[in-house]
Amino acid sequence: MLALRLTRTAHLAVHLRRLLVAVASAGTGFLLLCALGHALSHPDAPGASALRLAWCAAPLAAAVYLAVAVARTDPGTRPRSGLSAIGLGPGRLMAVSATTTALSAALGSVVALLAFLQLRGDLTGRPPSDRVAADALAVGQSLPAPAVLTLLVLVPAVASAAVAHTLRPRDPRPAAAPAPRGYGRFGAYGWGKARETFGAYGRFGARTAVAAGRQAAVPAGSQAAGAAHVGAGGALHTQASDPHPLAPADGTTQTLDAAPPAPAPADGTTQTLDAAPPAPADGTTQTPAADPGTPGTPPEPAPRPQSTTALPWGIAVLTAGLTVETYTGNAAGAPAPGTAPSAGVLIGWALTALGLALAGPGLTHLCGRLLQAARPGALRLLAGRVLMEESQRVGRPLGVVAAVAAAAYVTATVYDGGGPAFGPLSTLGALLVAGCTVATLLTAAVEARHARADTTDALLRLGAPPATLRAAAAVRAAALLALFVPLVLIVAVLAALPLDH
Repeated sequence: MLALRLTRTAHLAVHLRRLLVAVASAGTGFLLLCALGHALSHPDAPGASALRLAWCAAPLAAAVYLAVAVARTDPGTRPRSGLSAIGLGPGRLMAVSATTTALSAALGSVVALLAFLQLRGDLTGRPPSDRVAADALAVGQSLPAPAVLTLLVLVPAVASAAVAHTLRPRDPRPAAAPAPRGYGRFGAYGWGKARETFGAYGRFGARTAVAAGRQAAVPAGSQAAGAAHVGAGGALHTQASDPHPLAPADGTTQTLDAAPPAPAPADGTTQTLDAAPPAPADGTTQTPAADPGTPGTPPEPAPRPQSTTALPWGIAVLTAGLTVETYTGNAAGAPAPGTAPSAGVLIGWALTALGLALAGPGLTHLCGRLLQAARPGALRLLAGRVLMEESQRVGRPLGVVAAVAAAAYVTATVYDGGGPAFGPLSTLGALLVAGCTVATLLTAAVEARHARADTTDALLRLGAPPATLRAAAAVRAAALLALFVPLVLIVAVLAALPLDH
């Protein structure tokens, strides 16, 4: 009920984004039903039907990716102060976001079922439409209800699970600091403390650790007093850290680990060594400064670093995807009209898209650094800093869009205007994938704009002209195009080269 109320009271832009999720779910559900219809019409060719169903994974992934991006930018389910007091904590808001996504995707699945039945002629009793092949609609055959229900529930279930995983509550506590390194047995250098066995006292470095522990146990003031105090009878009082002190001349004995007594004051008052300083006269309390090296002091949370370490992994996965596409293209060549590309092409493009998505944040961060090179001015410095800050939020959608653009270039190059292999169904799938990825990129851009709204307002209050901010946005867009357009062309040419021959 809460999800329905938040859905009803949302702004128009939020409704439009949710409508995009419903449209993507409807298109994906329709393609899944068409794959089921092909399987019912061709029971003797299960491999071709399974291949058609496997190619539906591309629009399914694009629709789920769009649903996650829309859920992240939903202002109705954003954590705010005071909501936890009425039972709307981060976990409850995550459940509301997942429910809202499931409702939008379920609406699209219902529309897909109605469109499929309408084209079959089951709703109006008219002849089936000739816009879609009759074998994809399974005309004249009864549809199995469990299979239809499973395919239609697939998109809402996967989308809501992805939203719940993305928006799950995270522990704000900082991670525990690693233990300091120490010398183990035989001088081995490692993190943990090795368990000493019998006879370890005589080994190398064992007594050094014991002596260091004794020095840490004795207060600094006591050590200084023991070093400077000399007895009346000429007895020499050594520090407690000395493992072999000299015997006093008067024959008295000493305890090794005992600190020498401090001299008593002349007025007869007593002193406590580690006493706290006296309280101020005005009644205020003082808090001692926290020492980061003290074991009892909790470590401060470190700032979140920019995750650019995935760039080598992205390049490796991209290379693997191109290798798979090259091997598959050399083995099979271009697919004939009316047939689906092989499973190797699907795996290759999946790896290529994953590699570009992993490399996108690192490339965006690199683009921001290049903008600030060679004595930058205020405009380039502002544009580069914004790109570095938004590399995680905008980089992955940029990588996915680059993969889709490369796939479109390969399709236009290989088929030479002869039309896609699936006819209208492949056109619908291509439009779904392209539309969802572009919509995801625009949604991420909107999210990034909302995230830096406070910074923009601060710049305007400091006197920065709005034209400068618009010029910085144009510089960022031009820099990203200058970096990603050649990358798309290189990937597309390498992927289309084996198919041309």
